[in-house]
Amino acid sequence: MNIQIFGLKKCFDTQKAERYFKERNIKYQFIDIKQKSLSKGEFESVKKSVGLNDLINRNAKEYKQYNLDRIGSSSMREEILFNHQKLFNTPIVRNGKQATVGYRPEVWKDWE
Repeated sequence: MNIQIFGLKKCFDTQKAERYFKERNIKYQFIDIKQKSLSKGEFESVKKSVGLNDLINRNAKEYKQYNLDRIGSSSMREEILFNHQKLFNTPIVRNGKQATVGYRPEVWKDWE
Protein backbone atom coordinates (compact mmCIF):
# COMPACT_ATOMS: atom_id res chain seq x y z
CA MET A 1 0.00 0.00 0.00
CA ASN A 2 1.33 3.42 -1.01
CA ILE A 3 -0.92 5.98 0.69
CA GLN A 4 -0.71 9.68 -0.05
CA ILE A 5 -2.92 12.21 1.73
CA PHE A 6 -3.28 15.56 -0.01
CA GLY A 7 -4.92 18.07 2.27
CA LEU A 8 -4.70 21.06 4.52
CA LYS A 9 -3.22 20.90 8.02
CA LYS A 10 -6.18 22.78 9.50
CA CYS A 11 -8.83 20.69 7.73
CA PHE A 12 -10.74 18.53 10.22
CA ASP A 13 -11.39 15.72 7.71
CA THR A 14 -7.72 15.67 6.73
CA GLN A 15 -6.78 15.29 10.40
CA LYS A 16 -9.29 12.45 10.76
CA ALA A 17 -7.82 10.71 7.68
CA GLU A 18 -4.31 10.95 9.12
CA ARG A 19 -5.56 9.56 12.43
CA TYR A 20 -7.28 6.66 10.61
CA PHE A 21 -4.01 5.51 9.02
CA LYS A 22 -1.89 6.19 12.16
CA GLU A 23 -4.21 4.09 14.34
CA ARG A 24 -3.78 1.16 11.94
CA ASN A 25 0.00 1.60 11.65
CA ILE A 26 -0.30 2.21 7.92
CA LYS A 27 2.47 4.37 6.54
CA TYR A 28 1.36 7.36 4.53
CA GLN A 29 2.79 10.51 3.03
CA PHE A 30 1.07 13.82 3.86
CA ILE A 31 1.23 16.59 1.26
CA ASP A 32 -0.03 20.04 2.25
CA ILE A 33 -1.63 21.43 -0.90
CA LYS A 34 -0.95 24.97 0.29
CA GLN A 35 2.75 24.23 -0.07
CA LYS A 36 2.89 21.66 -2.87
CA SER A 37 0.27 21.16 -5.56
CA LEU A 38 -0.72 17.92 -7.23
CA SER A 39 1.26 17.30 -10.39
CA LYS A 40 -0.64 17.10 -13.68
CA GLY A 41 -0.32 13.30 -13.61
CA GLU A 42 -1.57 13.05 -10.01
CA PHE A 43 -4.45 15.38 -10.84
CA GLU A 44 -5.43 13.32 -13.90
CA SER A 45 -5.26 10.09 -11.89
CA VAL A 46 -7.45 11.47 -9.09
CA LYS A 47 -9.90 13.03 -11.56
CA LYS A 48 -10.22 9.71 -13.39
CA SER A 49 -10.84 7.87 -10.13
CA VAL A 50 -13.34 10.22 -8.43
CA GLY A 51 -14.61 12.55 -11.15
CA LEU A 52 -14.09 16.27 -11.59
CA ASN A 53 -17.26 17.35 -9.76
CA ASP A 54 -16.33 15.52 -6.55
CA LEU A 55 -13.01 17.36 -6.44
CA ILE A 56 -14.62 20.80 -6.32
CA ASN A 57 -15.26 22.39 -2.93
CA ARG A 58 -18.33 24.49 -3.53
CA ASN A 59 -17.92 26.13 -0.10
CA ALA A 60 -14.47 27.54 -0.87
CA LYS A 61 -14.20 31.33 -1.11
CA GLU A 62 -12.55 30.96 -4.50
CA TYR A 63 -15.52 28.99 -5.91
CA LYS A 64 -17.64 32.12 -6.34
CA GLN A 65 -14.61 34.24 -7.20
CA TYR A 66 -13.91 32.09 -10.29
CA ASN A 67 -17.64 31.69 -11.13
CA LEU A 68 -17.27 27.92 -11.35
CA ASP A 69 -21.02 27.49 -10.94
CA ARG A 70 -21.52 29.39 -14.22
CA ILE A 71 -18.82 27.73 -16.31
CA GLY A 72 -20.31 25.00 -18.49
CA SER A 73 -17.12 23.91 -20.20
CA SER A 74 -15.56 21.02 -18.26
CA SER A 75 -12.13 21.69 -19.77
CA MET A 76 -12.23 25.28 -18.51
CA ARG A 77 -13.40 24.16 -15.05
CA GLU A 78 -10.64 21.57 -15.02
CA GLU A 79 -8.00 24.17 -15.90
CA ILE A 80 -9.19 26.54 -13.16
CA LEU A 81 -9.29 23.72 -10.63
CA PHE A 82 -5.79 22.52 -11.50
CA ASN A 83 -4.36 26.04 -11.29
CA HIS A 84 -6.18 26.91 -8.04
CA GLN A 85 -5.97 23.80 -5.89
CA LYS A 86 -7.44 25.55 -2.85
CA LEU A 87 -10.72 24.70 -4.59
CA PHE A 88 -10.22 20.97 -3.88
CA ASN A 89 -12.34 19.06 -1.44
CA THR A 90 -9.96 17.58 1.10
CA PRO A 91 -8.53 15.19 1.96
CA ILE A 92 -7.64 13.53 -1.30
CA VAL A 93 -6.33 10.07 -0.42
CA ARG A 94 -4.49 8.08 -3.07
CA ASN A 95 -3.47 4.46 -3.11
CA GLY A 96 -1.81 3.89 -6.47
CA LYS A 97 -4.46 4.52 -9.12
CA GLN A 98 -7.29 4.47 -6.58
CA ALA A 99 -8.38 7.68 -4.88
CA THR A 100 -11.04 9.10 -2.60
CA VAL A 101 -12.13 12.61 -1.71
CA GLY A 102 -13.21 13.43 1.84
CA TYR A 103 -13.21 11.16 4.87
CA ARG A 104 -13.99 7.70 3.46
CA PRO A 105 -12.93 4.94 5.93
CA GLU A 106 -15.40 2.48 4.38
CA VAL A 107 -13.34 2.59 1.16
CA TRP A 108 -9.92 2.67 2.86
CA LYS A 109 -10.82 -0.49 4.81
CA ASP A 110 -10.90 -2.40 1.50
CA TRP A 111 -7.38 -1.14 0.72
CA GLU A 112 -5.87 -2.81 3.80
